[in-house]
Amino acid sequence: MNRILSALALVFLSASLAVAAPLDAFKGQKGNLDIAGGTAHIPVMKKAAQAIMAANGDIRITVAGGGSGVGVQKVGEGLVQIGNTGRALKEGEIAKYGLVSFPFAIDGVAVAVNPGNGVTSLTRAQVKDVFAGRITNWKELGGKDAAISLYVREDGSGTRETFEERALDKGTSAGSANVVNSNGAMKTAIAQDPNAIGYVGIGHLDDSIRGVTVDGMVPSQKNAADGSYTITRLLYMNTKGEPSGLTALFIDYIYSEDGKAFISGSGYIPLERKR
Repeated sequence: MNRILSALALVFLSASLAVAAPLDAFKGQKGNLDIAGGTAHIPVMKKAAQAIMAANGDIRITVAGGGSGVGVQKVGEGLVQIGNTGRALKEGEIAKYGLVSFPFAIDGVAVAVNPGNGVTSLTRAQVKDVFAGRITNWKELGGKDAAISLYVREDGSGTRETFEERALDKGTSAGSANVVNSNGAMKTAIAQDPNAIGYVGIGHLDDSIRGVTVDGMVPSQKNAADGSYTITRLLYMNTKGEPSGLTALFIDYIYSEDGKAFISGSGYIPLERKR
């Protein structure tokens, strides 16, 4: 019996050590780390930051949004240590700032409507016509007789760039569309407007907004992962040059088992580190 109890104690000890291991890298560290950019990243970044700061009170991490363009600008100008983008860096951005990218998750972008909207599926051609402003009434899509309230993201948004490239075949949105500055703001707008249509990262879909099937493709992270949903993108952390110190440790932590759990828990699909 004693042997069994000893063996069980060792198992539990090993398990607890394994759980604590990713945070062990921050022991003895101190300093500040500032992160800004893509809003889809915020849930993952905040969970990681909270875990790190709970383990070490000498570390302070701030996480802000602003969109992918802001992430590039701020990290490039040295205002933050990590600039998040929901798109790959452009060659000009890499050349201008000397940025290095770390893709860590797959995210799908879903066409989204108010849950009370009776339209549940659209063709890609219909989506393009709606966002171009050629279709302006839900009746034309099999819905009620009501004007469509069109919502889009701001210029520089990685979500917008992915949506326009993948869903609109590099088309653009109508200039009359309502512009919102984050996935959270888009979600709130659609939830409050029964005639709204917009787009969000799939991880933001919940009971307050509903994803629309496009050409038979159901927006879910499972479908994004297996390739059956093709309106997808990668989420990136970007640094000015190779990361070091707390910045490097934070990036390592995002790729750890803890980080993968935060990514999955936020509705995204973790990626293995490639560099």
